[in-house]
This record gives sequence, structure tokens and C-alpha cells, in this order.
Amino acid sequence: MRVFRLIASVAVLAAAAVAAEQEGALIVTMSNAANNELLVYDQHGGWLQSVATNGKGGVSGNAGGIEARGNLVAAVNFGSSSVSLFERTDRRLTLRQVVAVASGPVSVAFGRDHLYILGATRVESHRLFGSSVAAGADGSAMLLKADGSAAQVGVLPNALVITEKSNVIETAALNGDGSIAGPATLVQNIPANVDAPFGLIARGPNAYVTIAHADEISLVRNGAVVTTTPSSSFPGPVQHAPCWLALAGSFLFSANSPSHSVSRYAVYGDKIVPDLAIAATFSGLPADVDATGGLVAAIDGDGPVTHISIFSLDDGGNLTLQGRATTANPANGIVIMGGADRDN
Repeated sequence: MRVFRLIASVAVLAAAAVAAEQEGALIVTMSNAANNELLVYDQHGGWLQSVATNGKGGVSGNAGGIEARGNLVAAVNFGSSSVSLFERTDRRLTLRQVVAVASGPVSVAFGRDHLYILGATRVESHRLFGSSVAAGADGSAMLLKADGSAAQVGVLPNALVITEKSNVIETAALNGDGSIAGPATLVQNIPANVDAPFGLIARGPNAYVTIAHADEISLVRNGAVVTTTPSSSFPGPVQHAPCWLALAGSFLFSANSPSHSVSRYAVYGDKIVPDLAIAATFSGLPADVDATGGLVAAIDGDGPVTHISIFSLDDGGNLTLQGRATTANPANGIVIMGGADRDN
């Protein structure tokens, strides 16, 4: 009886910890307008704040235009070739800095000591100092195509992984201090039917990359594609064009824009296993997804209206809608700032 009571107590404490983290979560998107703003909501979709980036929006066809680490948020200002850095205090964000970059930024990613900024033609590394970032880049690399199709950047232990929609997945090596060192290099074993590499999510040595127009997701490790799984592997209707990805434990979620859905995969070792074809559906076209702290958030556009949907995530990978909000149109990007530090 004491054992059962102890197990029950542990379960209650764990549930309370998750609830407390969710209660402190902020859901952040950006207006992407001429006068760009971050738009901040609580975990139920309640509006909290709008804060100017002091830059111009206008980015499209990208992934990861907003990224968070701990109490910091970075957002791209494509129209003014700059990136804005914000700091969270309690439940509000404050603009700390605006950093000029060499080409219109489309995606950002935090490393341990750097902020990495992917532009239309090149990728840059900027050193972090607490809640500030160096104005000048300490490393950069020209993209292999550099034709304006740059989509997203992610961080691996010793390299960046980058997608360009004109059928390129590439890496850029990092020095021991985290700065970019050397030119971009093409990833090996890219599928022969590659068509529009797009969104990605990186964790440890692994990067999961969508091949959007081929309806596939590839696993990249050590500079090569290890495996590729088609979304047609799900039973039932094919969920087309996986574009954006989010990881939560062993679950990988893909936002499938033309299918108006989010699918769930199980990932482990070299495996990407289709698990649930439709984990969530939307009236509009999902345009980004994020997961952390027992929450999954997605943004979708439905003609002149853009919505944010916020789901609780249980241990079985099941999503339960707990909030929804109408936001700026067409907003770009979504990120969850958890009540605890984000695991990047």
C-alpha cells in the first residue's frame, strides 16, 4: 500500500510540475508587417502583449523566423535586414537589441554561446553575451545556392544544418567556440527525388528535415542522410507536404500545410516511424509548429484570418486543444517560451 501511495504522490507532483510550467508559458508569433511586432499570448490563447521589433517584416517561404532560448527570443526582420533580440521578464518581453545582418534574414537558431542567422544568401554566427549579442559576425559562410530559397537553420554539436528549397541540404562547420568555420558543404545521400527541403528540427547529432514537395522526412547525421520516411507510409489519406517540425521527447510532429493537419511520428535511433496520420486538424493551412513543456502550438492561415492553436501534450503523444486565438494576418512563425528554460 505504501508503494502505491508513493507512486501516486510522484505522479501528482509530476503533473503539478507540468501544470506550473504550462501556466508560465508564453506563445509568441510575429505580425510580419511593415512595422513588425511580436505578438504574445498565454497558454490558453489569451492576448498579453504586442511589442515592436523596430524592423520591417516581409519574410515568406521560411521556417524558424522566431526562436527562443531561456528568457531570450530572436525574430527576423527580413525587410530591414536585421534581427531583434528580446528578453523576458515575468510575462512580458522587452526589446534589448537590433542587429544588422548581411542579407535579408529568414531563420534564426540559438547555440550554446551564439545566435545563428540564416539570410537569403549567407549564414552568420554572432556571439552571445548574457542577454546581448555581438553586433558583428564572428563567422559566416555563403550558401551553396544563395538564390533566395533559404528556408531554415539548425544547430548540431559541431555544425549548422541548413535547407535551401532549391533542393539543397548543407552543413557549415563550427569552431570549438561555436563560430562558423569554413564554407558550406553539401549533405551526402540526399534522396534522388528531393523536392523542396524546407523545415527542420535538430537535437543532439540528429537533424530531421522535411522534403516538402516529395512528402518525406529525412534524418541527417554526420553530414549525410541516414534514412527517409514518406508520409504515404501512414494508413489512409496521404498527409501532403510536411513543412514544419517540432520534437517532444520521442515524438516528432509535422505540420502539413495543404492537408490542414499535424501528423505524429515516433523517432529513435535511425528510425522515423509513422505513428498517427492526423494528430490535429485546422480550418486553414498550418504555417509553423512548436513544442515544449507539455505544450504544442501551431499557427494556421485561413484566407484573411490567421489563428494560433495551443494543445496540451500527454505522455502518449496525444494533443488536446486548450486554447485558440485570432492573430495578425499573415503572421509568421511561432515559438513557446516555457515556464522553465527551453531545452534546445
